Amino acid sequence: MDSSKQQFRAGEGHALTEDWLQSAKDTTTGARDNVANAAQTTMDTAQQRQDETANFFQQTGEQMMNMAHGAVDTVKNTLGVADNNITTTNTNTNTRK
Repeated sequence: MDSSKQQFRAGEGHALTEDWLQSAKDTTTGARDNVANAAQTTMDTAQQRQDETANFFQQTGEQMMNMAHGAVDTVKNTLGVADNNITTTNTNTNTRK
């Protein structure tokens, strides 16, 4: 009987070890999944921020270009060399001849 009690206890120990190993595997798998999800979320957020930044710079560049064109047009108008003034001047000159 002593031998069967020892075998029973050894069997219990083996079962507990397997339970512990399975629990450790489950914990590791859960942690790995959490890290993978966090990494994916971080990548998605970074991509979104990158897209927003690119869009911001594109809009800002377009606004600056429009402002520069407006400034050039203002200077041309002030100096009287704007395209519409040249056409008007030529038309007036042709009419006077």
